[in-house]
Amino acid sequence: MTARSINHVALTVRDLPGMASFYEAALGLELLGSDQSTRRLGAAGQVLLELRHEPGAGRLDPCHAGLFHTAFLLPERADLGRWRRHAAANRVQLTGASDHGVSEALYLNDPEGNGIEIYWDRAPSEWVRDGDRIEMFTHRLDLPALSDASPGQWQGAPQGTTIGHVHLQVGDLGQADGFFQGELDLTRTFDGPGGAWYGWNGYHHQLAGNIWNSRGAGPRDLHMTGLAEVVISDPDRAGQVLTDPWGTPFRFV
Repeated sequence: MTARSINHVALTVRDLPGMASFYEAALGLELLGSDQSTRRLGAAGQVLLELRHEPGAGRLDPCHAGLFHTAFLLPERADLGRWRRHAAANRVQLTGASDHGVSEALYLNDPEGNGIEIYWDRAPSEWVRDGDRIEMFTHRLDLPALSDASPGQWQGAPQGTTIGHVHLQVGDLGQADGFFQGELDLTRTFDGPGGAWYGWNGYHHQLAGNIWNSRGAGPRDLHMTGLAEVVISDPDRAGQVLTDPWGTPFRFV
């Protein structure tokens, strides 16, 4: 089976310079390319995020289908601890911090309300599995211990940083399940109240969907800020574009 993964995420934004500056300063992404209407940012030459300028776009509605968060996966626990100290020193406001068993994660929002997760993974040998199912939970993260175990200073997103997963807001979990498992060939790995998690190649999840804010949501207004496109690495399906039941495009490269 091809080792599918999330290649990058595209967002529609109203303030292109301001949003690019946020991702550079707060997350340490580097500018890898730009034109009048886009900025492409990433780490070590790999594009992870594309910002598409639409100054007249409507403002993100937190009850609509679309993005819950984009999750940036760091290579090492020490990277997460260094980023946490960088965020504190630069007054980057966090919205959460959790130990999920398979990973440790910090959460925040960008200036236009898009959710962000920054995390690292424990070794897969430490994950608790039952067939295709992988145990995950949400426990309090010990922030002082994380910082204490992370010597050195944050120098920007390190080589090996990737988009580990994308978590979506959907209108109906059954419809989402049909798309994720049927069209995207994902395996359902975990269930929680109001949400479901899906992975390829034995990973805990590259995609997830929840109805916590968006139960019953209809098709998205694609001229609204927020998620514009999810780009998936899979050379066997390169060039295909699939659209979920709420209008979000998934493009294969």
